[in-house]
Amino acid sequence: MKMTRLIPMLPVKNMPASVDFYCGMLGFEVENRNDEWGWAMLRFDECRLMVDQSINAHPGKFRDAILYLYPDDVVAYHKQVREKGLAVPELAVSFYGLTEFRISDPDGNRLWIGQNTSAEAPMRDQGARIK
Repeated sequence: MKMTRLIPMLPVKNMPASVDFYCGMLGFEVENRNDEWGWAMLRFDECRLMVDQSINAHPGKFRDAILYLYPDDVVAYHKQVREKGLAVPELAVSFYGLTEFRISDPDGNRLWIGQNTSAEAPMRDQGARIK
């Protein structure tokens, strides 16, 4: 089992303004965007960054970042993590078609671990928020 990539998901107060900043000032391009969710996947060469205004219910409070990890076999990785003694939730399929589980590290940093297991996944391994 290999981990194939890691994509940070930054909480933002205003997704369109963040897209303008990252694209207009830092050279990123929009790879995928959903204004209804307040989410966008940005790309600069091989680097990816998600910005999401929906991952914090209370925008005036501390804002959590999320690291989205993509193993090549989420079922095997889920089993491996459990065998090491970590209590993790069951695998679930998100509305955007990723089979995933979500955990927090000892400091409360959020880790979402997923793999596209559906040929008809609308976001094709690109993560997004779960409703």
